[in-house]
Amino acid sequence: MRVTRVGRRAVALGSATAALFFISACKSSTDAGTIPTNPNLPSRTFRMGFANAPPVLTTESVLRTIDEFTPRADAAEISPSVPWAAMLSGTTAEAVVRSEDLGLVNLYRARGMMVVINIDPANGLARDQEAPELVAAHRSITEPAIQLLYRKFVTAIDTILHPTYLGLGVETNLIRFASPSPVYQALKTMANAAAAEARARGTSAKLLVSVQVDLAWGLIGGTTPSYAGIAQDLTDFPFMDVVGLSSYPYLGVFVTPEEIPLSYYSRIGAQAGKPVMVLEGGWSSTTVSSHPGTPALQARYIHRQRQLLDDARALAVFQLTYADLDLSSWGMQPGLAPFVTLGLVDKDFHAKPALAVWDSAFARPHATTTNR
Repeated sequence: MRVTRVGRRAVALGSATAALFFISACKSSTDAGTIPTNPNLPSRTFRMGFANAPPVLTTESVLRTIDEFTPRADAAEISPSVPWAAMLSGTTAEAVVRSEDLGLVNLYRARGMMVVINIDPANGLARDQEAPELVAAHRSITEPAIQLLYRKFVTAIDTILHPTYLGLGVETNLIRFASPSPVYQALKTMANAAAAEARARGTSAKLLVSVQVDLAWGLIGGTTPSYAGIAQDLTDFPFMDVVGLSSYPYLGVFVTPEEIPLSYYSRIGAQAGKPVMVLEGGWSSTTVSSHPGTPALQARYIHRQRQLLDDARALAVFQLTYADLDLSSWGMQPGLAPFVTLGLVDKDFHAKPALAVWDSAFARPHATTTNR
């Protein structure tokens, strides 16, 4: 699930004027300072951060969200959808990246954050479908011309933004599980081609795709945890320097966070022989259908996730939403309902119990900054 893509271009940041406003407003805003680290606490291997999904789709909400999460983050994730409609109409990938992403990346770096960019060419809310813009245009990633547009976008992201980590596909095992085989094969083809091009131009980014952890553990279509692994993904995407992880365990069979196996992340890393980072996930603070969710359960999940991250010696963790989504702004889009209350604060920025647990983890000094 990639909720940040759903209304990304509805936020008023698409023009040069809005981008300039965005940067100047953020630089002049009041910075609450960072959560102080405690050198007496054990260090953490993982950086911590958020993707910018504001409660309301306005520039002001974007700015407040960033200002609120900046003190408790040392990394930031941007999760752009491929701008299919714009590129099909003739807009260049470079123009899109400069107008929609460059200001945000510059802001994050000015605030000392590592930047991870995770590109999703598919439908983030329905893995059995292609991107809505492609469907509307009666196009498909199975077409070589569409694959070329994807590669051009990857190149623009890499060469203009220079992310530390660059994701070329999202939840690949879930796409293989849910989508028609030709769609998955096309994703494999174009991601590998984009990776080869990135290597050829000497990219500084570490490359990755993400896998859905709950599926890797047999919890989609299953009833008990039974590790299935990611062998096919390792074969199909051999360029991976890092394995990205996506996990929403409350939508599986777990009733409480403590039921999640301690090796939930580390077993995937061990199988891959590569480091892992959590690119999305969470536990809802409200019950979704039959899936239990309360503010207390959500706080316990953040604590349990900290244990999973330590066990895996993960590189990073990203809470996809800092704040809950205001559905009067976002609208009840298909597939969005289970992810509305993943935030550590509510849609009015009132703290939930999970925020204090997150802050206590962030107070641990990052391993690379210990004794600086």
